[in-house]
Amino acid sequence: MRQTGPWLRAAEGAMLLGPDGVPAPTVFAEMSALAAATGAINLGQGFPDEDGPAEVLEAAVQAIRGGANQYPPGRGTPDLRAAVAEHQARWYGLDVDPDREVLVTAGATEALAATLLALVEPGDEVVTFEPFYDAYGALIRLAGATHVTVPLRAPDFLPDEADLRAAFSDRTRVVLVNTPHNPTGRVLPVEVLRTVVELAEQFDAVIVTDEVYEHLAFAGTHVPPVTLPGARERTVSISSAGKTFNTTGWKIGWLTAPPALVEAITTVKQYLTFVNGAPFQPAIATGLRLPDAVFAGIAADLGSKQAILADGLAAAGFDVLRPDAGYFVIADAAPLGHDDARALCLELPRLVGVVGVPVSAFVRPDHVDGYRSLIRFAFCKRRSVLEEAVARLAGLAATA
Repeated sequence: MRQTGPWLRAAEGAMLLGPDGVPAPTVFAEMSALAAATGAINLGQGFPDEDGPAEVLEAAVQAIRGGANQYPPGRGTPDLRAAVAEHQARWYGLDVDPDREVLVTAGATEALAATLLALVEPGDEVVTFEPFYDAYGALIRLAGATHVTVPLRAPDFLPDEADLRAAFSDRTRVVLVNTPHNPTGRVLPVEVLRTVVELAEQFDAVIVTDEVYEHLAFAGTHVPPVTLPGARERTVSISSAGKTFNTTGWKIGWLTAPPALVEAITTVKQYLTFVNGAPFQPAIATGLRLPDAVFAGIAADLGSKQAILADGLAAAGFDVLRPDAGYFVIADAAPLGHDDARALCLELPRLVGVVGVPVSAFVRPDHVDGYRSLIRFAFCKRRSVLEEAVARLAGLAATA
């Protein structure tokens, strides 16, 4: 199997620019700025407003007081790499070498960036599902590759097998699989994942996974692609701690992969952040070793919050596409007479004091049909905040 591509390439022309030639802000920055300017409830960006497990926070405090404040080892502290390997064995039955098959990163986004820059070269194609987390498109362009997408269509947001097969070609270098999926909240069925592995084998592609919501499934069961027959030798599995432990600001992520792939990705990663989060790494090792009941409680808590927001959106007149996992619920504003979700999101702070993100921000401009009226709302907030947001959204019908 092909292992590496050139890791250093010019980024000129790859940056996403606005119509005036200035680098365009992300939709999250735009909507969060709108929330701050108007005092609206921010259900646009996926960050919690409550702290995670006390054991994890206390471990970070103790690490700081204990002197873990300088550069950690380049691949991550031995204890966190061991904890990641233990996690893969405990939850998925995988035997991972913590010294050769684990790399700690500055969140999942850096892991994705380093992986794509290491493995992809101009002329290659990277396949993703669409809608897709906005960083994917930018990182693929920075790597000089071509982005090929497979649509996930409402209401079930599952790929058509013919579309999936048609997306692969002899130029396919990477297939990037996000499950549980952002923004749809769908846990991809094992049948879909088996087809992905089959196609990756057929076209000698690397499977790269984004599994940051792996412990946040409250409906359905998350199956890591790497556990399927034929996947292990060609899969880079990426996850992070921020979403699970409500520590998004710590930016502690990791990847596991065969040694040759880890070596190639490490070569790039050392020129990105080099290292990060020394006192947070032992804290996340503590988190990964928490009892099963803690993880179950985290998922159940999110499930109950999802119900508050989803039920409220439905009562306000939206068609609600309920998720299996993650932080977000998608609502269709068309029944309220709003066919342009982006325009509505720009008005929502003034109309009812709530911010959401249009799903069109997660698709290509020429692919917005079918997504135009959809809005992503975050439910990873305190119950009181969600209840207030629901009360405000109830008045939206009166403004239609």
